[in-house]
Amino acid sequence: MVAENTENIIDCHVLVIGSGGAGTRAAIEAALYGDVVMMSRSVAGKGGCTPMAEGGFNAVLNPADCCTLHEEDTMKGGAYLNDPELVKTLVAEAPERMKDLIDWGAVFDLTPERQLAQRPFGGQRFNRTCYAGDRTGHEMMMTLVEHLRTENIKILHEISAIELLKSEGRVCGAAGLDRNGNLVVIKADAVVLATGGAGQIYEVNTNCATGNGQGFALAFRAGAELIDMEMVQFHPTGAVQPYDARGRLITEAVRGEGGVLKNTKDERFMKNYDPERMELSTRDVVARSIATEILEGRGTEKGGVYLDVSHLNDKYIEVKLPLMLEQFLNFGVDIRKEPMEVAPTAHHFMGGIRIDPHGVTNVPGLFACGEVTGGVHGANRLGGNSLADTQVFGKRAGESAGKSSLTSRKIDPIQIDAIRTRLEGYLKGDKNPAQIRRRMKALMWEKAGIFRTEEGLKTALSELEKLSVEKPKAESRENLIDCCTVADMLTTAVLVVKGSLIRPESRGANMRTDLGPCKNPEKSPYSHTFQSLEKSGIERKEEQ
Repeated sequence: MVAENTENIIDCHVLVIGSGGAGTRAAIEAALYGDVVMMSRSVAGKGGCTPMAEGGFNAVLNPADCCTLHEEDTMKGGAYLNDPELVKTLVAEAPERMKDLIDWGAVFDLTPERQLAQRPFGGQRFNRTCYAGDRTGHEMMMTLVEHLRTENIKILHEISAIELLKSEGRVCGAAGLDRNGNLVVIKADAVVLATGGAGQIYEVNTNCATGNGQGFALAFRAGAELIDMEMVQFHPTGAVQPYDARGRLITEAVRGEGGVLKNTKDERFMKNYDPERMELSTRDVVARSIATEILEGRGTEKGGVYLDVSHLNDKYIEVKLPLMLEQFLNFGVDIRKEPMEVAPTAHHFMGGIRIDPHGVTNVPGLFACGEVTGGVHGANRLGGNSLADTQVFGKRAGESAGKSSLTSRKIDPIQIDAIRTRLEGYLKGDKNPAQIRRRMKALMWEKAGIFRTEEGLKTALSELEKLSVEKPKAESRENLIDCCTVADMLTTAVLVVKGSLIRPESRGANMRTDLGPCKNPEKSPYSHTFQSLEKSGIERKEEQ
């Protein structure tokens, strides 16, 4: 039982779990309607994947461009698995959310005419990606965090959510652990999940340490429906060396600014895969193309290909790609004079919690936004749409949660007791959680990566289920969060594998080599895969 006067109980109108781009925007909006608590696994504004995002923010600003074209590009890039209403919302409101950032002080690159500069990104017919050099996400986060200080928002740093709390079928808060392993309970009228993705379930990935699938697992256990979890984007260009930097993002801006891909035969190989769009094809196509070159023996000794900008003017590289230049100089490579060595890396989840355009889930009291949600990006996300997604749906989810009617905020003592029992069990476990994590990450990379087969997926599922019943051990209360995290990662990994087995087609990021490519995804009879505690399956278009 948790006594009502326990000092570790916090009361608020809206609880936002996550402090990246989507979470901060949701908190800012929800604060217009009452007191807000924002829970951050790290230090708000410093962790999450948004500060690491380099490329840009898509918005229709050019008079020659239009929302219809942006919608069409997004749907085509997503293999027509996107929710059309979510796409319309994203495209229509992205320019407004960009204006918010500018009004709040964000500094983006400008043209000589003092207009927002926009660069080309893959799968788009117009240059519609606004940017701040190659530090766009960092600029956004600094602006959002500064704006947080003007609102009625309490930030809980370094507290990890471990369970959503429910009463009478409604989410009414969350339980978390602080850095010392103490249980913290937050009661709320509404909860917004903005926990990001789960790239960390793969051995090679671009994600920060907190990109571990926490939100997917929390929502699933609370009864939320998740869609298209098999749709995991592998970014075409991650660092290959040094070893401890494997997978680090090499932004699409490098290709947008004129970078070319070559194999070890000095062939610009994208002409063999997408001769019209070349390096600016969609990410799923470029990633598979690079992987194919490597598998067929035209890759480097370290398992990569070359990405070259050395033909560009030195000053141009210094101005447009300063972070990339700095990063590779630290690796001992001067990209002004020699090519980068790159290979695909796990990057972004297109699948996630099913939401409507207002961030509403199927569980009363629970809202969601950002990468933890599904439906916006379909089977493949266009570069530049993610940062726009955080702001458009962060605002909408925060507003919806803020407008939620008051509840009794009752906490079920039985649920709290169950959480405590689970935590005590970890103190008595017998497996090192780090070892479980390593086995899972290698398994997912090998069996559920860019190329998949039914046989490999079934092997992965069997091994994941074995790992899931092992009992991770916490050496002390400070290590309890490691056990909770690896359990969430395993839950998310199982959802990914099951989703891929459910979908009877190769489409977008779900490349099943035993099924062959879906040649006309617009005409495919299949829509979203869905998974919840109660049911799982795949929707057919006529059933929607």
